[in-house]
Amino acid sequence: MPAAGSPRADRGPILPGGTLGILGGGQLGSMFAAAAKRMGYRVEAISDVADCPAARVCDRVHVGAYDDPAFLAQVGRGLDVVTFEFENVPAAAGEALAQVTVVRPEPQVLHTTQDRAREKAFLVAHGFACAPHRVVRSRHELREAVAALGLPAVLKTAAFGYDGKGQAKLARPADVEPAWEALNAGADGPRTFVLEGWIDFDCEISVVAARGFDGEVAAFAPARNAHANHILDISSVPSGLPDSVLAAAADIASRLLAALGVVGVACVEFFLTKDGRVLVNEIAPRTHNSGHLTIEACETGQFEQQVRAVCGLPLGSTRQVGPAAMANLLGDCWENDPARAPRDPDWAAALAVPGVRLHLYGKREPRPGRKMGHLTALADSPAEAVARVTEARRRACRG
Repeated sequence: MPAAGSPRADRGPILPGGTLGILGGGQLGSMFAAAAKRMGYRVEAISDVADCPAARVCDRVHVGAYDDPAFLAQVGRGLDVVTFEFENVPAAAGEALAQVTVVRPEPQVLHTTQDRAREKAFLVAHGFACAPHRVVRSRHELREAVAALGLPAVLKTAAFGYDGKGQAKLARPADVEPAWEALNAGADGPRTFVLEGWIDFDCEISVVAARGFDGEVAAFAPARNAHANHILDISSVPSGLPDSVLAAAADIASRLLAALGVVGVACVEFFLTKDGRVLVNEIAPRTHNSGHLTIEACETGQFEQQVRAVCGLPLGSTRQVGPAAMANLLGDCWENDPARAPRDPDWAAALAVPGVRLHLYGKREPRPGRKMGHLTALADSPAEAVARVTEARRRACRG
């Protein structure tokens, strides 16, 4: 919560008609803006590029550097509240905005969760189970960490890693030096890494949850996630996991949001081990790719919930209206052969699959691995929903 005396700390709910700020201009900001504008708010994005997905939806985009406090302060004075859509911005950006307006979640949440070393330390300090790990800042420390944790293991950059970027699997001793060299290539100075022990997991799940200004927490049902090339591929709910696992994941997510002091939406990603343990993998202090299906599948989608939480409104019901699945659409689905004419996916063929909805993000340049949109489907079972989005994507991408 904002400290006494902080900007607008004594204000009540920010009601429709107010102006909401979103730090970042990507697709999460675009979908947040769509939900907020439907509710009657004005939305302004803060981005370092003008041609961004949020520009299609927001009332205004302020273009400037995330490390320019004067720019951020000037923009922030016109906003009733600011939230995040992207955590890979300097934590100082949130601090600069917090000097002139309310920032939810508070900048300290961003500071903790955007760095794996700080995030792991927070988890350990608060008693949340996670993968065995060591913080690594030198070759010597890496060798010591490998000796302590054993192989296989995963070496990850502490900061600015997502969708498999900034990490390498160490399967055998011969992998250690090449991974160190590759992950340090191009660095301006010493980097901090986290070496994580290998988890022999049964599946990956995630819980998107919202926490209000009054401490109320509303969690969506845990989603089962499948990845391809380290990028989320398909999410589905219900997950089909035992009630004990679902309850544990929801409880951990709720306690984590409270421990962090989150006001807003966050996602907690978990490993479910083969012996039934639920381990925290990562925390994202924002809406999440695996929560996109809530737009169609739940009474209140994750983006409306984000609006409600940061504006101090009552949280909405997370009740699921039916089984659902989401499939990411990456730039690989577009025809990118320079020797041939550009070709868009076959959206008509995809939308011929019953129950399928299409969400495109408005990114101009499709690139392999780049998230360009997603498909969702409702069905009578999660297996059928997965089959529908898989078939729709196959048709769109022409097999």
